[in-house]
Amino acid sequence: MEVVLLEDVKALGKKGQIVNVNDGYARNFILPKKLGIEATGKNLNDLKLQKANEAKLQAEQLEAAKQLADKIGETSITLSIRAGEGGKAFGSVSGKEIALAIKSQLGYEIDKKKLVLPEPLKTFGSHEVPIKLHKEVTAKLIVKVVES
Repeated sequence: MEVVLLEDVKALGKKGQIVNVNDGYARNFILPKKLGIEATGKNLNDLKLQKANEAKLQAEQLEAAKQLADKIGETSITLSIRAGEGGKAFGSVSGKEIALAIKSQLGYEIDKKKLVLPEPLKTFGSHEVPIKLHKEVTAKLIVKVVES
């Protein structure tokens, strides 16, 4: 029986591949667990339509990420932290605080995991923080750290 895989199956094939398997294996394992569908003309047409819809959705997400990156690149946010003796920063600014400031100051909901911040910001001044919005789109946000 020919089966179109809907997910990667170890030692059998990758998602979207058409593989030939024993009838019992298909009926008892692949089809009940929704790992694949039978490769008939109707199912293949449905699968092609589904892939076309996924491609369209990915293109829309990429375009939305590019627009958001343009908007973020034009703005900056300001965060204040306490200063210790000698004007040194007392504490630091983490990704969580930056994400909260983006939401409150700019109105954009950005997950803190999308911020590419190797370590917290510990100095005063302007810092450029990359934000990974999409696998192909990275925005640059200016974060100004000032004394409170």
